[in-house]
Amino acid sequence: MKADFITRHVGPSQDDQQAMLKAIGVDSIETLIDKTIPSGIRHQKALAIADGMSEAEYLAHISDLAAKNKNYDTYIGLGYYNAYTPSVILRNIFENPGWYTAYTPYQAEISQGRLEALLNFQTMVADLTGMELANASLLDEATAAAEAMIMFFNSRSRAKVKADANSFFASDKVFPQTKAVLTNRAAALGIDLHFGNPNTFEPTEAFFGALIQYPNAEGSIENLEAFIPKCHAAELPVAVGSDLMALAVLKSPGSMGADVVYGSSQRFGIPLGYGGPHAAFFAAKADFKRHIPGRIIGVSIDANGNPALRMALQTREQHIKRDKATSNICTAQALLAIMAGMYGVYHGPQGIRAIAEEIHSKTASLGAGIEKAGFNVKHNQFFDTIHIEANQATIDNIKSKALANQINFYYGEGFIQISIDETTTDAKLKAIAEVFDATTSTIKNNIDASLTREVDYLSHPIFNSFHSETEMMRYIKKLENKDLSLVHSMISLGSCTMKLNAASELIPLSWPEFANIHPFVPVDQTQGYQAIFNELEKDLKEITRFDAVSFQPNSGAQGEYAGLMVIRAYHESRGDFQRNIALIPSSAHGTNPASAVMAGMKVVVTKCDELGNIDIEDLKAKAEQYADQLSCLMVTYPSTHGVFEEGIKTITDIIHQNGGQVYMDGANMNAQVGFTSPGEIGADVCHLNLHKTFAIPHGGGGPGMGPIGVAKHLAPFLPKHPLVATGGEQGIEPVSAAPWSSSLILLISYGYIKMLGGKGLEASTAAAILNANYIKARLEKHFPILYAGKQGTVAHEMIVDCRPFKATSKVEVEDIAKRLMDYGFHAPTMSFPVPGTMMIEPTESESKKELDTFISAMISIKGEIDEIEKGIYDHEDNVLKHAPHTCESIVTDQWNHKYGREKAAFPLNYIRATKFWPSVGRVDNAYGDRNLVCACPSISEYDEESATA
Repeated sequence: MKADFITRHVGPSQDDQQAMLKAIGVDSIETLIDKTIPSGIRHQKALAIADGMSEAEYLAHISDLAAKNKNYDTYIGLGYYNAYTPSVILRNIFENPGWYTAYTPYQAEISQGRLEALLNFQTMVADLTGMELANASLLDEATAAAEAMIMFFNSRSRAKVKADANSFFASDKVFPQTKAVLTNRAAALGIDLHFGNPNTFEPTEAFFGALIQYPNAEGSIENLEAFIPKCHAAELPVAVGSDLMALAVLKSPGSMGADVVYGSSQRFGIPLGYGGPHAAFFAAKADFKRHIPGRIIGVSIDANGNPALRMALQTREQHIKRDKATSNICTAQALLAIMAGMYGVYHGPQGIRAIAEEIHSKTASLGAGIEKAGFNVKHNQFFDTIHIEANQATIDNIKSKALANQINFYYGEGFIQISIDETTTDAKLKAIAEVFDATTSTIKNNIDASLTREVDYLSHPIFNSFHSETEMMRYIKKLENKDLSLVHSMISLGSCTMKLNAASELIPLSWPEFANIHPFVPVDQTQGYQAIFNELEKDLKEITRFDAVSFQPNSGAQGEYAGLMVIRAYHESRGDFQRNIALIPSSAHGTNPASAVMAGMKVVVTKCDELGNIDIEDLKAKAEQYADQLSCLMVTYPSTHGVFEEGIKTITDIIHQNGGQVYMDGANMNAQVGFTSPGEIGADVCHLNLHKTFAIPHGGGGPGMGPIGVAKHLAPFLPKHPLVATGGEQGIEPVSAAPWSSSLILLISYGYIKMLGGKGLEASTAAAILNANYIKARLEKHFPILYAGKQGTVAHEMIVDCRPFKATSKVEVEDIAKRLMDYGFHAPTMSFPVPGTMMIEPTESESKKELDTFISAMISIKGEIDEIEKGIYDHEDNVLKHAPHTCESIVTDQWNHKYGREKAAFPLNYIRATKFWPSVGRVDNAYGDRNLVCACPSISEYDEESATA
């Protein structure tokens, strides 16, 4: 019998489901759903989505769609370039679930591999940009530019703040998509944005910062040594948009005084993917270390004094500081940064230099040939881009000839632009020249010596040791083996939905018909992609009961921001410019208040009752108090406490009655799909975490996608784009660099829906709720369960209260998290939304066997806590306080604990066959923050065994 995809995706078998229902105390899935989801918000009819395809049928279907895309030779540039992904990286990272199913490295002890890979990326970026430190990636180049502007704004001197300096200068030669995103972000924060010529810009006291592109959007290399000092003299920090490949041959912005250097690492081996995902980079002077957006990987030590890595300066992240956050943690592309860093490791400094020199040489040779053929090449200092001035008749003629030869250039008013990359062969270069009736000669270099750099980068041994495929393969595998991912065990993170990322959903991502398309090619060359967008939008509208969808936000946090900006635009279209209050429950995700502040709103927190539900009376009072200023409510449903609140329609009605809109955080859609929806509940806009509910892998902390669905009255305001027609008639400026942002990974969610079908989507939601309630039923005899619904059930996640143990045994939630590593599990979400608790979300993909193993581990740990409470082990010397236990600590001759080695390493029998050893002991975060090191340390600081760490 042919197995359908539902049986591949949903973990518990039918027999297991019956046993689980019995343990919960209900007779059927239908009864469990009736007890969990309020009847007043239930769908009255099934999803109007076709039955699911088999995996074979889907792969044939997606192959047909791929054939509708046209893979022309594309030289559009503008921050996007064809690149070769080394096969050893493609196979061993991009296509390897050991890398793509890992979670954000909050639990550092079982994340040392990806932490090292990200540290390599930071080191590479800092070296090439000439800066003191770099972060572990941002979403894309345009949003990185906006983050630089906002960082400068938030870190203004007291004098600048007092003088109300709110003007920001940006070169008119930055990429057009960067201009548009800067415009969006500036408007939200009341920043007065000025685009102009850097050569004629005269800074005044009204300005707080400046931004310039190097090389600029026309490809010209402008000397920064006059512009930067001029800005610094007026106390203006300067951000420089740049290109890592260009910086292999160009003088670094850091050496010329730049305060921030940002850009995209896409051309370091990352497929174009019709816009993404790609890892942006962001490097800065050390002065900004506590203001840098996103994540920073730093070096620390573990409990045994050995080197260990972790995310540094964590206390400034939004989930702790909420509306006071300097950035939003959901702004990373970890998997892509890892790949880009490995590209640098594999090629090394000489290899990167050789690639850059060849790109430039071919560009210079082509430019000379085109100029010799009678065309006007505007600039004589360029790296990879030729800007040709021409009249419209000439442009039309060249465009016609180019398209006839399946070649794309970038065309603008009065110019043609050509950007060369590492995939441009001699034959392709000749084909370009023939479009202009030109020939090429060989020119090695046309960059002035004053702007040329020597190879003064990537000197660390990590970039000079793995240039054969054998060594590179072993290095990648060595790092992979240090990380726990879904290939080892379930990752039960509440609110993060670490479900199966099926291989059949992911296979097409490597196909050139999808991977090798530039985001700004003519839309008629992307009919396969367009069909996927249209069909995925139709299905998501059915799932959410909304009227329109935008795929532009490329993370959940970006979805929040985009949704709020759409609400803002709607209010302003009605003349309600004063509506800037966002009501946010105290239980909300930390991203909510951070996004509200980014959107220029003021946050007013509403209370929750003792059951964890929104305090409706407090909400009503505040909605009425701020009725004239109310912009929106940000609400998560089911609640962040894992409960379907009975009063949700009353809540949305209160907001609407007081002139506000309802923004629903889609983090918990995994409990809604097929049974209820944001539209049914009364929301006006909702973002969907495709990297949660709709199966896109987390990739060690990104990529993600956060498209928004909106009600009919908000559809006109969906974000547009300056280069490709998309969005509403009154669309807001774009929130991301590409029109459909990370288009490549939309294929995953498309495949997820097409293979599950309407019935499968409903079955998945039911199984997610079943699995969570099964864990609750098994654990509530051992641990306090903090919240439940009216009839005693939870949604798709549950909160275990660990706070009582601190008083009885001095055991804290972190101790339980670290001890779970010894049992082979990643900890559930810690201390969110309630400090001292664990939020567990098993997802629908885990089998009863895996759930039982996890439950056994938790019960065993409770027994270990009991032993401390009984005095069998003291409060300090016990298996929890010293967890996790490394292999080295177990086999050492020195064993000074009262508990035995076997108890430490093999507390339950199943562990013997599948033991996952944490590679470091408990990491000392405070030490790392006091001694901040965010690049590969000197090799002398490592012992022989870790010399390549």
